[in-house]
Amino acid sequence: MNEFFFSEIRNGDFKAVKAMLEKNPMLVNSKDDRGSTPLIMATYYDEQEITDLLLAKGAKIDAKDASGNTALLGVCFKGYTDVAKKLIAKGANINEQNAVGATCLIYAATFGKVDVAKVLIEHGADVSLKDARGLTALDHAKSGGDPTLIQLLENM
Repeated sequence: MNEFFFSEIRNGDFKAVKAMLEKNPMLVNSKDDRGSTPLIMATYYDEQEITDLLLAKGAKIDAKDASGNTALLGVCFKGYTDVAKKLIAKGANINEQNAVGATCLIYAATFGKVDVAKVLIEHGADVSLKDARGLTALDHAKSGGDPTLIQLLENM
């Protein structure tokens, strides 16, 4: 049932996910074979309606997958600004670090997600945090060469 539940999240089938949660509320914080929670999966696929449902049902907002990524970390990697705002409003830790020390801001900088980086900075993201290689978000932005992102981070 767990595999089918996660498949329905990936497929964006809100009605099926809702019905399965009503039948088995414990699914809200279950994990798939890669350690992802339903919230991590829903946000990774930009399924906002399912994300709202999971949050309303008590999904643990800062739960981590096998690589130490939270839903917000994944959203910053993907560049989903609206979902990032939603998770931050619900109390997600914007300075959480994963297994390799990456933060939300480091991911936004690494993958050129300027709008997400702006949201993170507006909400107090720590620009001084370093990943396991000793690199900050600014270092990653410079590697990527995005002048807007570099200027944003240099002005912090």
